[in-house]
Amino acid sequence: MGDSALARDVTSVYEPSLFGTYSKKVGMWLFLLSDSLTFGALLYAYSYGRISTAGWPTPFHSESIVNATIMTAFLLTSSLTMVLAVRASVHGDAQAQRLWLLATMICGAGFIVLHGREWSKLIAEGLTLPMFPSVPGHEGVTEFVNVSKSIPQFAATFFTLTGMHMLHVTLGVIYLGVVALRRNFIPILLVLWLAAWLGTPAYSPFHYGAHVLLLAAIVCTIIVWLKPKVYDSSDVEVAGLYWHFVDLVWMFIFPLVYLMSAKIL
Repeated sequence: MGDSALARDVTSVYEPSLFGTYSKKVGMWLFLLSDSLTFGALLYAYSYGRISTAGWPTPFHSESIVNATIMTAFLLTSSLTMVLAVRASVHGDAQAQRLWLLATMICGAGFIVLHGREWSKLIAEGLTLPMFPSVPGHEGVTEFVNVSKSIPQFAATFFTLTGMHMLHVTLGVIYLGVVALRRNFIPILLVLWLAAWLGTPAYSPFHYGAHVLLLAAIVCTIIVWLKPKVYDSSDVEVAGLYWHFVDLVWMFIFPLVYLMSAKIL
């Protein structure tokens, strides 16, 4: 009798959750709301530069458009596999949940690899920022060598917008890896960091960007060792919210940055 009265007293202290949902989901929605402001500002900066600047570059040939289209296909496929992962988690099918999460990670990794290839190609052709080291053997030999000097806001907004999105996709893959594999994902992440760091030339911006994986490995290690847990369906659903947001942002970047900047021969 006393225990039931105490239980009622304890639960009455807390307010009901916002909109009748759990706190982790509300927290993710609030984070995504704030993150949308960041991407909104970057998209606005790119659009304003495009409208207000005469001679805005159109650097994307058919090869770049095809590459970006395949990248888009990877993300759209990853949204489907993420939905299936959430569905499997709701039905309590842990094996299917893990497999669909791994499939989502593979699609995300494919997007990152293709995006890195696109960046490397454009940098080699002369589209760079002052902070990027020069690529040996590619000085002054292509059409973009003067773009960064004549219209510096193009390279600045392009690399900032697409780089921020690529960072979000990378963190999303890491997020899903922790949910799917927990502690077992840490050594995989360290191997990926070594491969990315040692496998990229020193003049590539990805050589130093690979340290994002090392930092993520340290943070993930602290989280999974200090608070080990089996992630349930609510955790998978929250991860799905983040992943779908990243995919949605790309649906704005792809037409604005690539399709509207395609070079028509």
